Amino acid sequence: MRLFVGLLPPQPVRDELVRALEPHREEWPQLRWLNPAGWHVTLSFLGEVPDRVLPELETRLARATSRHASMTLSLAGAGAFPSARRARIFLAGVRGGGAGLFRLADSLGAGARRAGAAQTDHRRLRPHLSLARCRVDADVRSLVEAFESFAGAEWEAGTVHLVRSHLGAEVRYETIARWHLAARASHGQS
Repeated sequence: MRLFVGLLPPQPVRDELVRALEPHREEWPQLRWLNPAGWHVTLSFLGEVPDRVLPELETRLARATSRHASMTLSLAGAGAFPSARRARIFLAGVRGGGAGLFRLADSLGAGARRAGAAQTDHRRLRPHLSLARCRVDADVRSLVEAFESFAGAEWEAGTVHLVRSHLGAEVRYETIARWHLAARASHGQS
């Protein structure tokens, strides 16, 4: 099964982003706008994971999650991968969490690899929320610029989700496990 570990923005945060995007969607018909119900912030992409690995994976992810505190995040600004001039993905940026967000992602990735999720992505976290995709390179510099000033409401990210991707004409996501960020924030921690 194809898995990732991520954070899911709450409905009011998604609704706010939908309203902010609405004036731009019609101007960009070449983009395939993603369903807001599936919006997420990927912390660790695990790729294809054999069913036999799932019990150990859940144990290690639960352990990793228990070592980290919840954090305040917000969606802000825009960007594109690999670049705004040759975009395949248009995205909203993620602010907040400080170093704790990166430590959480590193811890989850390491736990997944130890559990046997061999395809786990080793790249450093680039916190974002994908909003639209394009099959061919698109110059979205004006869209990124228009959306750069977006600053969404803060939310408390307190639950990590293990999510299965069901690929097809429309990708569907299914949470198969979740854990609360349980550690107490240390004084002065970002």
